[in-house]
Amino acid sequence: MSNISAANSANALGKPLHGGVALVTGGSRGIGKAIAKRLAALGAAVGICGRDEEKLMLASRELEAAGAKVLANRADVTKEADIRAFVDATEKRLGAITILVNNAGTGGGGFGAIQEKSEAEWDQVMNTNLKSVFFVSRAVIPGMIRRRGGDIINISSLAGKNTFAGGGIYCASKWGLQGLSGCMAEDLRAHGIRVSVICPGSVATDFTGRGPKDPGKVLTADDVAHAVAMVAAQGPQSFISEVQMRPVAKP
Repeated sequence: MSNISAANSANALGKPLHGGVALVTGGSRGIGKAIAKRLAALGAAVGICGRDEEKLMLASRELEAAGAKVLANRADVTKEADIRAFVDATEKRLGAITILVNNAGTGGGGFGAIQEKSEAEWDQVMNTNLKSVFFVSRAVIPGMIRRRGGDIINISSLAGKNTFAGGGIYCASKWGLQGLSGCMAEDLRAHGIRVSVICPGSVATDFTGRGPKDPGKVLTADDVAHAVAMVAAQGPQSFISEVQMRPVAKP
């Protein structure tokens, strides 16, 4: 009864994720940092990773200043050993992971006509945007299966639903993520695990994309964080499989 009372009290205070642990990749800046802040505000402890030590520590201090319980680890999501160390450290420090947000991504050298692209550029984008989701999810899923529940939220893009000139590698990575997410959802729903995908259009961040963005005609990182929070805090008997997001003003 005490656990039920605590949960009810947390929900009454606007903390529906109280007692949960969220792991957010690419959480040191941009969309990832906004997601980590929003989930922490809803009561979750948060583990974040990134490759830039300075930005990672800054994000960690911001989260702690807001009252969050946080673990920040430097990790390269394209390296399986880094991921396993990050997951182990998060669960040792914060507890069992109940929410995984696969947010880390790059445009890198992925924009341009396919005949002008190199194997190294292909690998950089595919490893960050797609292979990392495989690595991180594979590290987290067994624990969720044992506990009969969890949320996995993959940050994709409208580029995973549409094509455009010069987007060959980037679109391929996001179309692949769409397929992976859908199959994961079918594989895991019998274990009580929900897999959702968020597909934003252009977002005002320092992400290396196709060129300058008009701030009045793009989404914000907080817009994406709001969608993630909505998915993470939904009721227990359903899951939102996909969210597509567009700015109100057309580019």
